[in-house]
Formats: sequence, C-alpha cells, structure tokens
Amino acid sequence: MVLQRLLLALINRAQLVERLAESKAIRRAAQLTAFAVIKGRLAGKQASARLRDSDTARMMREEARRMPQSAADAAQTVSRIRNTFMKEVKEGMREANRQIKDRK
Repeated sequence: MVLQRLLLALINRAQLVERLAESKAIRRAAQLTAFAVIKGRLAGKQASARLRDSDTARMMREEARRMPQSAADAAQTVSRIRNTFMKEVKEGMREANRQIKDRK
C-alpha cells in the first residue's frame, strides 16, 4: 500500500519521468522490448504462413469435405494424412537443424 502510493507519487512527477526516459537503461529496455515484440510478430507470421501452405493442412481440409464411403476408405485417408504429417515433421526438423548449423 505504501509502496503503491510512493510509486504513484514518483510517476506523477513529470521531471522525474523525463529524466528516467532519457537514461540509457530505460532506453535500452525499450529497445529490447520493441525487438522482442517485432521478432515475435515475425515468427508468428512465418508460422501461420507455413501452416497455411502445409500439405497436411490442405489434405485435412480436402478430406473434411469428402465423407469416407467405408471403414477402409477412412483408414486409407488417415494413413495418407499421417504419412504426409510425418514427412513434414521430418522436413521441418531438417530445416531447423540447417538453420542451427548456419548460425554457428
């Protein structure tokens, strides 16, 4: 309670806030925060693009439109989706390993 009042009193002083904003530590913290937000946003866009372009997602959408005629058809469909998914996981792992090696 006392700490909260003290912080509010300090924040409400414009001169103090200005001096803090001009300090190297606060500016650096703001830069790092902006960098993290931008990197996170970029990673999210890339992940959504990969998912959108994914063969597995495309196959699942196509198969959802069609109803299987029998249990054998359903089993084949599941098998195809599983194989495609495994192929994409392996490709993703290879790509991640390649990126890690390139950074070194």
